This record gives sequence, C-alpha cells and structure tokens, in this order.
Amino acid sequence: MGRRHIQAVRRLGWDLVGLYDVSKDSLNMAQSEFLIDSDKLFDDINLFFAHAKPECLIIATTADSHCKFTCLATENGVKFILVEKPMAVSLEECDRMIEACKQSGVKLAVNHQMRFMEQYTEPKRLFKTKEYDGLMSMTVVAGNFGFAMNGSHYFEAFRFLTEEDIAEVTAWFSPEIVANPRGPQFQDRAGSIRAVTTGGKRLYMEIGSDQGHGIRVVYACRNGMITINELDGDLIANVREEQYRDLPTSRYGMPSVDSRIKIAPCEVVDTSAAVLRSLINNENVISGEDGRRVIEVLVAAYQSAGNGNNVIHLKTGVDRSVVFPWA
Repeated sequence: MGRRHIQAVRRLGWDLVGLYDVSKDSLNMAQSEFLIDSDKLFDDINLFFAHAKPECLIIATTADSHCKFTCLATENGVKFILVEKPMAVSLEECDRMIEACKQSGVKLAVNHQMRFMEQYTEPKRLFKTKEYDGLMSMTVVAGNFGFAMNGSHYFEAFRFLTEEDIAEVTAWFSPEIVANPRGPQFQDRAGSIRAVTTGGKRLYMEIGSDQGHGIRVVYACRNGMITINELDGDLIANVREEQYRDLPTSRYGMPSVDSRIKIAPCEVVDTSAAVLRSLINNENVISGEDGRRVIEVLVAAYQSAGNGNNVIHLKTGVDRSVVFPWA
C-alpha cells in the first residue's frame, strides 16, 4: 500500500521528500519502480525526519507501529498525518495518537476512502430518494478479507451511508485462523458480524474463512434493493413501481423497475489521493476520531466473539487496553 501512496502523491503533483522502511529490499524495489533518488531513501527513522523534514507524512507500515510513528511525527514538525487502516492495535493507542496530534496542532486522518468511492456515493444518492425511501440494512458477503484488514472499511462505509454511529455489535468468528501474508506475528479473524446503529440500521458481514471469492454488497431500502459487485463495478437497482410504494413491507413481491448501472470498481490510488487532498484542505476529512470509532467496533466484535457471542453495547464501554495482533 505504501507504493500505491507514492502513486497518489505524484498524481497530486506533490514533492516526495523521503521514503522510510526497515526493509532495504522494499526501499530498493520502490526506488527502481518509481525512480527515486538514493538520498531520499532511509532505513533509519531519525535520519528520515532530520533530512527529509516532511510537512505531510503517510504512515503505511503495519498497524503495530502506527502509534509510534504518529507520535514521533508530532515531535518532528510534521503538520499533516495520514495513517493507514486499521488505525492502531488498541483503543489506548488511538487515544494516544489523537492526543499527541491535538497537543502539537497536527491534523490527523485515517485512510478510509469510502466517501470518495462511487460504489458508496451512488447507492447513497439512490436510497436518499423518495423512490427508495431510505436505507434499512447493508449486507456484505465476501471472501476471507479479514475484519481488521478490510472489514474495518465497511464499518466506516456504513457510518458514512447511514450518518449514524454503530451502537451495538455481535460477532461470530470462524474457528480456522488462516496464515497472515504479512507475517506469522499477525492475525486477522474471519466470520460474521451484526452491527446496529443508534437509529436501528443494520450491517451484516459474512466473510467466513471458508469463503474465497468476490465482494458483493446488498442495500435493502423501504421500497427497493441495490446490489453491487464491488470488484467489477456492476450495480443492479430494483425499486417498486410508484403505484405500489405506499403498500406495507409485507407486500414484498410488488412489480418493480429494474436497472443496471456501470460504476467505477474498487480503486485505491485516486481515492487515497482524494483523502490526502481533503486532509490538506481540511474538507470532508476522515479524522482520527473517525478512525477510533472503527477500532471501537473491531474491539467490540472481538469481545463479543470471545464472550459467547454476546451483544456488546459501545456506550457502556469496550476495553481500551487490549492489544490486538492486526497487521
């Protein structure tokens, strides 16, 4: 993802003043792919800050180092920070990052790009119309992409779409733990989640460890349904004909109008550039507080799955101190 951020920076026309990585192989790969001058490559974080002196820092390392590098950046004159998701590996780390940025006057954002993706803005436009009459539930069925790695994006997408915070979470984890490609020290769980907003909107995610293909999202509204193949960019919309829209929801088989729309499939470079632009311009920013809400839902899911699949109410508090092995 760090290499995709280099592309995003260049599409914005910004100057890449330095690149840090603990892996010299990764630095050499980036240098070769993007023709970066050797004096801009660093495998020592203190030398990076001393010589590169970035105004804006993108943190695309694994999640276990996000807090450390965010706090270091606030001590080294950085004005803007974009951190990859998941924001951190505990709520305590999220709070530390937010407070460090607040104390130093640094603007912090998390790279949840959903509000800049057509696969979310177009359904939101549709279900806000009188024809669809509002979103009631969102169901995600996908391959095993992990609750922290990609599931976290859907928590933020759901909040963006409903304009409501998630209030309660119930989770069931798959018994099998699949090896993490980023290293044996990392772990991300698969399974099922039900989340409910303060206003009663429902999010369902089914990403079992035995599922290995695709991403489909179904939005159920008062008078219609919207189905999206996120990897291909196919949107199928189905809405009751006008003369039947005042009938009860139990009349679910009424004649309908169907349409198929081609939208932009899932893309990360331009949307990451949009997040960076929003951070600098201080418009429509996905803030550190927004990123913390996502982590709070993740923590609640782990608590639920580990405690007999009980409903976890976020208002009564989730554990701030537990550290998770997310990558």
